[in-house]
Amino acid sequence: MPLPQPQLLPGALLAHPDALLVVREPSAPPKPAPGQPGSASNYVQPTPEIFIAIVRDAGLIADDLPSPGWRVLAFNGHVDLGTGIRTSLAQIVAEELDVPLSRLDMVLGHTNAAPNQGPTIASASIQISAVPLRRAAAQAREHLLMLAAQRWDLPRDALHVRDGVVQPVDAAPHGEAHRLSYGDLLIGQHIRLTLLPPDQPVRLKPASEYRIVGQGVARVDIPAKATGELSFVHDVRVPGMRHGRVVRPPHPGRDAGDFIGRCLIDVDHASVAHLPGNVQVVVQGDFVGVVADREEQAIAAMRALKVRWQPTAPAPSLADVAAAIRAQPARARPLIDEGDVDAACAQAATHLRRTYVWPYQMHASIGPSCAVAEFQDGRLTVWTGTQNPHMLRTDLDRLLNLGEGQIDLIRLEAAGCYGRNCADDVCADAALLSIAVGAPVRVQLSREQEHQWEPKGTGQLMDVGAAIDAQGTLLAVDFAVRYPSNDAPLLALLLTGVVSGEPRTLEMGDRTATPPYRYAARRVVCHDMPPLVRASWLRGVSALPNSFAHDCMIDELAEAAGVDPVEYRLRNLDDTRATALIAATAKQAGWTPQARGSRGKPQADGLLRGRGVAYARYVHSKFPGFGAAWAAWVIDLSVDPASGRVRVERIVVGQDTGMIVNPDGVRHQVHGNVIQTLSRCLLEKVDFDEAGVVSREWGGYPIIGFKDVPPIEVLLMPRQDEPPMGAGESASVPGPAAIANAMFDATGKRFYEAPFTPQAVHAALAA
Repeated sequence: MPLPQPQLLPGALLAHPDALLVVREPSAPPKPAPGQPGSASNYVQPTPEIFIAIVRDAGLIADDLPSPGWRVLAFNGHVDLGTGIRTSLAQIVAEELDVPLSRLDMVLGHTNAAPNQGPTIASASIQISAVPLRRAAAQAREHLLMLAAQRWDLPRDALHVRDGVVQPVDAAPHGEAHRLSYGDLLIGQHIRLTLLPPDQPVRLKPASEYRIVGQGVARVDIPAKATGELSFVHDVRVPGMRHGRVVRPPHPGRDAGDFIGRCLIDVDHASVAHLPGNVQVVVQGDFVGVVADREEQAIAAMRALKVRWQPTAPAPSLADVAAAIRAQPARARPLIDEGDVDAACAQAATHLRRTYVWPYQMHASIGPSCAVAEFQDGRLTVWTGTQNPHMLRTDLDRLLNLGEGQIDLIRLEAAGCYGRNCADDVCADAALLSIAVGAPVRVQLSREQEHQWEPKGTGQLMDVGAAIDAQGTLLAVDFAVRYPSNDAPLLALLLTGVVSGEPRTLEMGDRTATPPYRYAARRVVCHDMPPLVRASWLRGVSALPNSFAHDCMIDELAEAAGVDPVEYRLRNLDDTRATALIAATAKQAGWTPQARGSRGKPQADGLLRGRGVAYARYVHSKFPGFGAAWAAWVIDLSVDPASGRVRVERIVVGQDTGMIVNPDGVRHQVHGNVIQTLSRCLLEKVDFDEAGVVSREWGGYPIIGFKDVPPIEVLLMPRQDEPPMGAGESASVPGPAAIANAMFDATGKRFYEAPFTPQAVHAALAA
């Protein structure tokens, strides 16, 4: 199987004799804002960043078959994590250029080919990073129309494009002589346009003329996966490649403390000298790895290698996550302080104070992380499944001091993560081993290593007070969130001692920290704190737990006010798109106002049944942040009081994503969000002991199975005249509150801590 060579594309395109390129002049990437994730880099690449390339006979690099006539290549710095953005981005470009999708190739994430647009996070690929791509496509189209207008001495507005062919709007008087493809217009010309800055207008295609955007288009990545072509990084094979495995220290999942990088006593090289496969042992600080000729030989060497480690101080007890988080030193960061919250609460007819707890959870990627690295002639090439290509390149340069210009990251798909699993860590492992042994090295983590060492979705604690008057009017809210940091530096940087184990604190607990409802007085505080265990972002980041607290509280206030929970939300929201979405979702679900579930009294079949509603808009980035899509859930479930088992019977999810690029793709996104959220709410929780993470296999960290996936109905709001919003995470955010509210309707008990396992539910019912 030929390996992709995207690093050769820029040179081939910049030298192509028959091409139109839309480029951005090279510059250093923006520095991350204080308290926010990211790697600072001053690297400026030597060549322009290409966004759009239209070329004749596009056999650009070795083994690349020419495309008769012409072809379009579009470049985006983000990657496809299985969410389908490769297809959606292609639709956006094809629509703006008015070309068939069959003539278009999307190039995503490769560091030396795609522009540096930061990590693929926060549902930002379509909402944000697609904007310059769309504008670049429009620039290219307008320039080609201008070329045709000049050739025919016609006004630009007398011409139009259909499927990459330019001709007069009134073609009858002109005939075939006035009909040129994009390829025809580029004969003998190399045109390079600079991408216009955001404040300069570009003539964009009006949504009323869309033929591709807004249509369900088959995923462009599926055929290769179905036929077994090279799609996944796990399948990369390089001539002369050897196999590596790593041996991690005995403090799984802990990356902060004065012991980090200082635990190794010695390694007994002789303990693997008798094994076949030309075994080599590599040691740098606390980084320990083995390399062998074959994979099974490397696994055997990893298991046989005798390593002595210093004992480490016990990890903080996480048996009670809430107590552990509350005991952690923190810095209060006020976000909102409006009105006299204390006075309003003192005078209220009802004043509720609740604490909500979210557990540590895993990305739990089905396939353990994998990478292949080759160091040759002072240049490092890494085949990777990272979702942070350019940021990882900076980190690899910090580790290896090669210079970012000497590092190529070729991005292939991997097991899904929706956050940070070990995909970055394994790249550094492979790079260190390749440099040490002078050969290409493939490293794949074991299931145990992936589970224990991946940066976890962090635990979270929300203290909420809220008050209403005798008429149910919202008087005040007092919201405080405690969120252990989720920086998680590259593991190899810590183990080799390049970066110290000094705890690092990010300001990431403020996502969707502001309640969406109309409280007259508001106090919102975020308590920033160092990590308790190795953590990074996981789908919904802090917004999902924050919304769990907000929408459980509003549900409890509705109950106290004697108002239907859907009506209460509609009454207390100023956002008209939110109210339209909630109303439409409730209608789709057949919501009956003031209907009540079992409330603790079993039905004829012995089960408790209930229905819940929740709403959220995912607001991300540093406070006050900005919003992605709006989402609402209505969920029907049953609870077995004998076992505590919760069974979800039906879910209706409404989402307002603004302009929908690919309706099928958005539905797939929503389905994936719902399934993962159900798993996180009902099953998933990381267990710890004094050493660190003890959840090391699927028995110790169960996830939802196919038999427990309920019918999922997706309602998409028609908003094609609005800007597209990030859809990748939004549908997950209201899920926990919807489930907890439905469980109250079924059992008559409020649930304040996830996951709602059978054991937890049974204990609550017994109490």
